[in-house]
Amino acid sequence: MDQREKFDVFRSLHRGAGAFVIPNPWNAGSARLLADLGFKALATTSAGYAFSVGKRDSFSSLTRDELIANAAEIVGATDLPVTADLEDGFGSSPETCAETVCIASGIGLVGGSIEDATGNADDPIFDLALATDRIRAAAEAAVGLPFLLTARAENHLWGRQDLRDTITRLQAFSEAGADVLYAPGLPDIEAIRTLCREVDKPVNVVMGLGVPAYSVDQLSQAGVRRISVGGSFARAAFGALRRAAIEVRDAGTFGYARDAIFGAVMADLMSSDRSAKRDQEEPARKKSQP
Repeated sequence: MDQREKFDVFRSLHRGAGAFVIPNPWNAGSARLLADLGFKALATTSAGYAFSVGKRDSFSSLTRDELIANAAEIVGATDLPVTADLEDGFGSSPETCAETVCIASGIGLVGGSIEDATGNADDPIFDLALATDRIRAAAEAAVGLPFLLTARAENHLWGRQDLRDTITRLQAFSEAGADVLYAPGLPDIEAIRTLCREVDKPVNVVMGLGVPAYSVDQLSQAGVRRISVGGSFARAAFGALRRAAIEVRDAGTFGYARDAIFGAVMADLMSSDRSAKRDQEEPARKKSQP
């Protein structure tokens, strides 16, 4: 698929009757594994990438160049649509947010999210007027591009448990041109349901951060259209590595290998011609279906 076709697929996923899951790979290898499992689209994760290169997930630690390079690696690893975590747009000005969207589209991404967090603990959330101008500039930059813009309201990740203000922000971002709305860290299913009811665009919810944990069915019934997992898959992988290392260190045994993917399976997953094979096999599978 070319970029326009990927965009059309990605956009159509948000128009289904229920929610779809968009997992978050942190590099090309994890992207290939997730694509092989049948997911329909992928999203990058700044947290997962940061962990993989030994950094904290923070604005001061991660640059636009390195996150764009990571996204390009993931785009090139599979034939799936990929949307990116574009942090705060990599700058406070609306112009920088617009520039970031253009750069993101230029490497083959079909979407990206921009958040209203400043990265400053003393003043963590952009003023609504500026936050809205930033989303408007990003949306205007995306006009004519195969790019789905997600706007994030970060109140709940910064201790601001004000659902009404979060909804007001997302409504403003929608009016400014955002295609998808996202408020990570909502406290419960009722808050999620309320938000979905009060906005007019598809809503993304992140799972895997801990509690509460809801199923895809529960989130679909609440009105959610997209479910991401943030850095939680990367943390799960690091958790498996840690458990394996502790077993070897403390028990002197190697039982962890029972749960490891076989080397031959990994070699097949990472084969450079695997995507081409999948493209050739897909039409045959569709013809064989009743």
